Amino acid sequence: MEFAEGVPYDRYVHASTLHSLQQTLSDDTGEMSFLMISQVMELYFGLTRYELREVQRLLREDDVWGTLLPLRRAALHIEALNAGWHGLRWMTPADFNRFRDLLGDASGFQSAMYRQLEFLLGLKTASLIRPFRRQPDVHAELAGALRSPSLWDDVIALLARQGHDIPADLLHRDFTEEHRSHPAVEAAWVEIYRDAGPDNHLRLLGEALTEVAEQFGDWRYQHLKSVQRAMGAKAGSGGSEGLGWLQRSMARVVFPELWSARTFM
Repeated sequence: MEFAEGVPYDRYVHASTLHSLQQTLSDDTGEMSFLMISQVMELYFGLTRYELREVQRLLREDDVWGTLLPLRRAALHIEALNAGWHGLRWMTPADFNRFRDLLGDASGFQSAMYRQLEFLLGLKTASLIRPFRRQPDVHAELAGALRSPSLWDDVIALLARQGHDIPADLLHRDFTEEHRSHPAVEAAWVEIYRDAGPDNHLRLLGEALTEVAEQFGDWRYQHLKSVQRAMGAKAGSGGSEGLGWLQRSMARVVFPELWSARTFM
């Protein structure tokens, strides 16, 4: 079991590199949990974005059946993200305060990969890329994501190609702006869900998207509860608004017409 060029597992997974990245700022043993769970979440943000970009590619090729597996994987990845919060349930304000000041201006609010995921899901706010202006490559990538169609924009375009009455201005809108619920998209989903047959691929797409949206909503809620547990309503790390911002963000719905249409089904 000797290998001339190192252990193949490590060459593939880069485990030794991963385990060298936990550089805490204090001697408090709880900080390791906070740091490592944050790092794991970053990896899951990137993995979920990877899956949803594949969904976009397949949607643009009208391969609705093909989208179902990566959507299922994306929902499971976000479910795993949700479980990450469980590892921080031990943290009281006193626990967090033992190392919080050492974080300085650092805040999860500054996660570029989380912003990428939000933009891809259609939750777009142009001002949120400002913190990255001194990182030109990161800023440029975020600006590109802001200008590009979201996953939901690609779903709406697919509905139009499938014969649903979607207004042209909705298909050619300014993608830097967050999509607002539209009655034509809502009506399309009401019509799609009338057919409950197993071969209704658009209905299956709707359910797969709903699962992604629901899991993402659960992640945001668990984030909110974790902040309440660890710091109450104090200002967030790095001077962000903290709890108030998270509460307002919960009101922004992913794939809004998939939810509102259910009232009329």
